[in-house]
Amino acid sequence: MPDWITQEACIVVKTYPTPAKNGVEVSCTAAITRKGEWLRLFPIPFRFLGEDKKFKKYQWVRLRIKKASDHRRESFNIDPTSIELLSNEPLPSANKWDARKKLVFPLLSPSYCAAKAKRDTDGFPTLGIFRPKKIRRLLLEDVGEKWSTQELAKLRQRDMFDESLSRELEKIPYKFSYEFECEESDCPGHTVMCTDWEMGQAYRAWRRAYGADWERQFRIRFETEMIQKNDTHFYIGTLLQHPGNWIIVGLFYPMR
Repeated sequence: MPDWITQEACIVVKTYPTPAKNGVEVSCTAAITRKGEWLRLFPIPFRFLGEDKKFKKYQWVRLRIKKASDHRRESFNIDPTSIELLSNEPLPSANKWDARKKLVFPLLSPSYCAAKAKRDTDGFPTLGIFRPKKIRRLLLEDVGEKWSTQELAKLRQRDMFDESLSRELEKIPYKFSYEFECEESDCPGHTVMCTDWEMGQAYRAWRRAYGADWERQFRIRFETEMIQKNDTHFYIGTLLQHPGNWIIVGLFYPMR
């Protein structure tokens, strides 16, 4: 059995929560260590955490982790009760995210095609970040507003977190995907699902604020601005059950 270790890392990715067999619901979380190495941290039942443990993106934390049975080398189990915030605020976004770039860009891949090829050859990395040559468009696919029977069963488990949060997780009734091209000369183009926390939360807030006009507002932020205003990069990660498949797990978007 792997031993628990204490690690310091900066959180860079947080996805919208999903129903989970262990933990009711979990948010896929990625971080970068002081040594500049990727970590995939789970399970993190983010909505159930105490306020003193709810980290922000680009905030440094200290926590107890151990290597997960997951075959991906970056994957670690976390003790959620051990989370300690090491700073009051995230790394600043001033000067076009300069402090964040210094942390993240040493891990930059040349392209999505290159990241996939390296994983297929070497087995790692299974997390990465790259800058698409061109974002063509944002796709929205209606997937329904109701959880499946299996998903509801996971959400309604009785466990240690139940008393801390009574409101059931809201399902986002859309799958968000980006269609884009890589820097590779022979890139065929890609369409990849995005599970970024900010997109899920924006949908929930703007549907209430704008009603039927929510999609226009959503596209302004996550399509028009990501293409025209921001220097957008994609954080990506592989799927456990389908190691050759990747999804976009987060957005990195300093101003151009």
